[in-house]
Amino acid sequence: MSTKVNRRTKIVATIGPASESADAIGRLLEAGVDVFRLNFSHGSVDQHAAVADRIRKQSAVHGRYVGILADLQGPKIRISSFSAGSIKLSVGDRFRLDSHLGEDDGDQRGVSFSYLPMLDSLEQGDVLLLDDGRIRLRVDDVEEAAVDCTVTVGGKLGSKKGINRLGGGIAAPALTEKDIDDIAGLGRIGPDYVAISFVSSLEDIEHAKALLAAQNLSVAVIAKIERAEVVADEDILNGILGASDGVMVARGDLGVEVGDAELIGIQKDLISRARRRDRLVITATQMMESMISSSMPTRAEVFDVANAVLDGTDAVMLSAETAVGEYPVEVVKAMADAALGAERHPVARTSRYRLERQFESAQETIAMSAIYAANHYSNVRGIACLTESGTTPLLMSRLSSGLPIFALSDKPSTLSKLSLCRGVIPLYFDAVSFEKEDIELRAIEYLRDNDLLSKGDALLMTRGEVVGTAGGTNMMKILPVK
Repeated sequence: MSTKVNRRTKIVATIGPASESADAIGRLLEAGVDVFRLNFSHGSVDQHAAVADRIRKQSAVHGRYVGILADLQGPKIRISSFSAGSIKLSVGDRFRLDSHLGEDDGDQRGVSFSYLPMLDSLEQGDVLLLDDGRIRLRVDDVEEAAVDCTVTVGGKLGSKKGINRLGGGIAAPALTEKDIDDIAGLGRIGPDYVAISFVSSLEDIEHAKALLAAQNLSVAVIAKIERAEVVADEDILNGILGASDGVMVARGDLGVEVGDAELIGIQKDLISRARRRDRLVITATQMMESMISSSMPTRAEVFDVANAVLDGTDAVMLSAETAVGEYPVEVVKAMADAALGAERHPVARTSRYRLERQFESAQETIAMSAIYAANHYSNVRGIACLTESGTTPLLMSRLSSGLPIFALSDKPSTLSKLSLCRGVIPLYFDAVSFEKEDIELRAIEYLRDNDLLSKGDALLMTRGEVVGTAGGTNMMKILPVK
């Protein structure tokens, strides 16, 4: 019996000054990173291209297929700068957001801001949230180029802090000119996924896809869900899910706009919706933030990661923890341990079968049947899926199981994209190089030689009758490991 434990939940790590060297990337790979995030809020396309090259070289050295996620900045609605660097606001103070002020002329009375069209979305009585909600301002009057406010929650306010509205609704395009320029340069990076920030409609996703197609880029598009008005409108949310390849539960801005108490249920709902629609889902933001400066996570952070795993997320994401933190390797190991701990719970290993749903293809029928059979036949230790496009292992990964899904393909791009799918282990296997009658035996030998299966195990295999044809999966077998 194979005793090797494979973590099913994937880890996304953000690259930054603390982790961008070849040595650091190699150590993060050893610690368990599955996907590297390039944050386009910082750095140039040239810098990101150099990092992507290092990631691919280190992945080859470590014999791993990992994904690269290009996360576009999106619209950033921020205050400008204070001449003194920061100010202290008290409850009841009058404060003015005034676009006529100079970029660095903010003071105790007011400050400029970066996005003038914001005023079209505001009216008297609105509550503005500055610095992730640490400062709250009630809107008293909206003028042509400024807004007068009263402080309702005070504190220290620094330069360049973000502006949100309680309940959401500040209109801004998801793709800025900077994002469009960055998309034009993505061909030099070749990411597997592109994340679109502040998505507000399916049209935002379609626009992004059109721009990517114009660059001849075939990448998966991830919609970042961080606007309150999106989660409040089921039609808009379902439209975004239908148009995208996956979603990111971006809990930072979303939490500010809806409140942390509401965010708990929203996270669970988004993960469930994504899995039902066969979409990938990443849970992000402040998952182990204390480890930016601490070598150990808090118990609350371990529980946060575990709850996302039990909710069924494909991946959990680290941001500043690996980008600028003091313990990037340790935080990845801590997150991996938390995920493994949660995966031992029966809830994480039980399929929620789609008994109420009619399957739409032979491929989907085989994928669903394979998970059902594997979960109910105790000798099966894994599922091998010969795949061209990656669709069959993706479909399999939508159902809960304690068994690894070995995605066997000779397409590196397919294997890299599958690095984000929960429970899927992407492995290079050139099926067309073997005689047709030898493929199954060679696949078993390959998995056994890599300590993924042992003598006496059973392997459930899916494949197409014609090897090398995308979308052709129509066979399922249970094979003994000899």
